[in-house]
Amino acid sequence: MKKIIYLSIVALTIISCKKETKVDYTILSGKIINKELKSLVLRNMSNQNTIDTVNLTTNGNFLDTLNTKPGKYVLFDGENSTKLYLDTGYHIHITYDVNDYENSLELSGVGADASRYQLAKEKKLTELFGQPSTVYTLYEDAYKAKMAEIKTANLNLLNEYESIDTLFLKKEKRNLAYEYLVSLTKYQNYHAYYTQKDDFRVSKGFLSELDNLSVENADDYMFSSAYKNLVSSITMKLADKYATNDSIDYGLAIIKSISNIKNEDVKNSLLFSKVKSNIAFTDDLEAFYTAFNATSTNNMHKAKIKEHYDILKLVSKGQPSPKFSGYENYNGETTSLDDLKGKYVYIDVWATWCAPCKAEIPFLKKVEKTYHDKNIEFVSISVDAEKDYHKWKTMVKKEKLSGIQLIADKSWKSKFVESYLIKGIPRFILIDPQGNIVSSNAPRPSDPKLIDLFNELGI
Repeated sequence: MKKIIYLSIVALTIISCKKETKVDYTILSGKIINKELKSLVLRNMSNQNTIDTVNLTTNGNFLDTLNTKPGKYVLFDGENSTKLYLDTGYHIHITYDVNDYENSLELSGVGADASRYQLAKEKKLTELFGQPSTVYTLYEDAYKAKMAEIKTANLNLLNEYESIDTLFLKKEKRNLAYEYLVSLTKYQNYHAYYTQKDDFRVSKGFLSELDNLSVENADDYMFSSAYKNLVSSITMKLADKYATNDSIDYGLAIIKSISNIKNEDVKNSLLFSKVKSNIAFTDDLEAFYTAFNATSTNNMHKAKIKEHYDILKLVSKGQPSPKFSGYENYNGETTSLDDLKGKYVYIDVWATWCAPCKAEIPFLKKVEKTYHDKNIEFVSISVDAEKDYHKWKTMVKKEKLSGIQLIADKSWKSKFVESYLIKGIPRFILIDPQGNIVSSNAPRPSDPKLIDLFNELGI
């Protein structure tokens, strides 16, 4: 990435801007006060990819040119995230005091209004939305009126920033409409939660405004996380239908639903995202991988998914399981997978902060009690960070967790965890008495299919 070093170059750049000379780069400059930093990280908000590392001087100043496409980005200092909208020709100056980030943050310069608007929009949303427990308990008409009020307020706010460029203005107006639609999709679940009415369903026609929404707009998909959310929701509902009506693996149903999208950019982006997060959970890796390759037209995505596929092939059914060795157990001693040979091993990978993990605990206790005298060991491996070691010890004691309780040696970076390509928890693994994999994605304790599997194996 090209660096601007001399002030004379900056001056020439500014003069060039005044003469309306077209440039193909963005300039970021600024100063971070009260924190010793060597660099900042710039990420693309659309895919969280790191775009650049911005170096700082010893007094916290920075100045960098970026070859970025128009879009939303996040500048991260390790603690604070500054959301930005960047485009070619912009020169945005950022200053803040780390000890008072919210009150001291200032954005100025050419093109800064779009970023300043986004910052003001977040603050206004906090003011307008209020307490979730109050908003989500509103009746349908009142809730819709509240969401429409927020949309209108944001439109008025947007119009206050007169120097925002036309392209951003048009996209953001559409984004506000998408955000309104997303708020409608949230209502049923949140209303049920806050009113404690688990069987609540919205009335017929409540979501009719989504009926004719196109999933083919690539510009909006890259610009608006709300639109991306809606496209994902639409395709996932279609996947549910395919999985049920066609009796196919859910992962294959997801790929089939996405294959209906005609726009290559939208299709490839959504496909890559869903396949990356679901490939470790599919029941038929070969069919899933083949279907992905037949659907995607993005070679970079294909190469990345192949990396995942190659890892998962090594932990497919019948393969020798990767091993963990010397993991600390609750008693302060160590346990290795080899210590458990001769028995089936049902492994629960979890963490104290993981709500879905904790929801499985009562079911796991019940299964452990039922099979306590059978040829099977129940092992729970925590991926809690080193700083949460005492939280792990406390929770094991408080919840009276049984089985073999272990903590991974390097959290998510543990070799055993990485070998199974574990990106989400809880994750359950079943290994046979010879140390071979029965299932790298075994049913959860709450799933009746687990007992069916145990019965099939004669445990």
